[in-house]
Amino acid sequence: MRRTRKSPLSTLLAALAAFIGLVVLGALSPSAAQAAEEPGTKAAGLHISDGRLVEGNGNDFVMRGVNHAHTWYPNELGSLADIKAQGANTVRVVLADGHRWTANTASDVANVIAQCKANRLICVLEVHDTTGYGEESAAGTLDQAADYWIGLKSVLAGQENYIVINIGNEPWGNTDPAGWTAPTIAAIQKLRNAGFEHTIMVDAPNWGQDWQQVMRTNAQSVYAADTTGNLIFSIHMYSVFDTAAEITDYLNAFVSAKLPILIGEFGGPADQWGDPDEDTMMATAEQLDIGYLAWSWSGNTDPILDLVLNFDPAQMTSWGQRIFNGANGIAQTAKEATVFGGGSGDTQAPTAPGTPTASAVTAISTNLSWTASTDNVGVAGYDVVRVTGGTETKVAASTANSVTVTGLTANTAYSFAVYARDAAGNRSARSATVSVTTADTPAGSCSVGYRVVGEWQGGFQGEIAIRNTGTSAVSGWKLAFTFANGQTVSNMWGGTPAQSGGSVTVTPASYTNTIPVGGSVTVGFIGSKGATNTAPSAFTLNGAACVNG
Repeated sequence: MRRTRKSPLSTLLAALAAFIGLVVLGALSPSAAQAAEEPGTKAAGLHISDGRLVEGNGNDFVMRGVNHAHTWYPNELGSLADIKAQGANTVRVVLADGHRWTANTASDVANVIAQCKANRLICVLEVHDTTGYGEESAAGTLDQAADYWIGLKSVLAGQENYIVINIGNEPWGNTDPAGWTAPTIAAIQKLRNAGFEHTIMVDAPNWGQDWQQVMRTNAQSVYAADTTGNLIFSIHMYSVFDTAAEITDYLNAFVSAKLPILIGEFGGPADQWGDPDEDTMMATAEQLDIGYLAWSWSGNTDPILDLVLNFDPAQMTSWGQRIFNGANGIAQTAKEATVFGGGSGDTQAPTAPGTPTASAVTAISTNLSWTASTDNVGVAGYDVVRVTGGTETKVAASTANSVTVTGLTANTAYSFAVYARDAAGNRSARSATVSVTTADTPAGSCSVGYRVVGEWQGGFQGEIAIRNTGTSAVSGWKLAFTFANGQTVSNMWGGTPAQSGGSVTVTPASYTNTIPVGGSVTVGFIGSKGATNTAPSAFTLNGAACVNG
């Protein structure tokens, strides 16, 4: 559920007050309970392989879906058909174990699973009573959640192909989040000792947002404690990760270490409550091939978080439009689980692509081409990755055996490789790598004008005009400069900032991406300052110095 860093407890209490009177749990007929238990091939089921979530047949499965507030709206399971109709392949369902709200019964949970399967959705089941813990014992509350799952084992067993168990939602609000690690391990091991073979999902502390980096620091030890290796971490991205650089840095730290992760909650319009643009989160998840689950379908106390109003898909909000129909939205990126027939049972991976070759290398881009892969059914596309030591970062995708990689830095060495994938989600072995060094940007091909638009105590508004004085258009640029007096950028339009100490880099927004010959773009921002606010003295564009003026 949506939390903010400034007042998480007050946000929670407001939500509870609105929801508490809405809990009405129904019973399930024996026939529905039986339907939830079939057919389910228990063998492997959903599991983790090489840091990725895969199905029982080994095909990659990337969650693209939404959250559903079932425990407060038990009569809205019909929404699962509407969620599926928007292209989702996964739904995360809110349940209660009786600690704070009336417990969802075994028959009700069996019905949830049956409805997920009927609508061809992978079902993430989560206990919401653990949220923030408040005054309760953190370890005791998470332990109770584990007992709740054990009490449901009769309806969960055999469903490993269809469900993921999210032990507890948003553990540790502001109460000793450093204590997250040991109780989380204990709860995982309690389920494993009880015979659970399912993929288990664990949420970060700090209301799921990990602003103290506790999960990031301790994820390796938690993962190692699960002897099955069938564990995935969930980060809730709301008001903590404020820039594209922070989003990418956090997620890539897990991906690079082959620690499975997804964005288990995020939501709301861009810039609301100081949030980053959720489109950046979706784009980063797509680039890294990790899942995301939007908060939430409908029924929020604050409708700004609703994907649709009043559980009516005809009343889709702007947030819903972005999640379902945006450039990296569900309709464009979700693939149905093959357990529902989405992949025709194909388990044979394509052959590895040929070693890529580079051409048309500039300061900021390069063309790559390679010998096409072959497949028993057909190659659906290729993923190009940058290889840095043992780390891979996806940088481009293509349906053809060539692509142009953009957004590079001048005079920088890169190593690229390629994977092939088929329609069933099978991925080839990686190609050999190719090394590329980008060209220098000619000196004197840009000028930068910096000015302070207005100042106030502790803050100011700045503006940066970038002019292309060279002989060719500049696209996918990167501007760099350094503040001398501890200034920080808190909000920017026309570009996306990343800051480390006084050093700032800016990459373009979609509408400022290209600077034509003789043309310019303008980036504005709000910053914080102390008593002194000296303008930066030097600027570089794609690594080359610009003239001030």
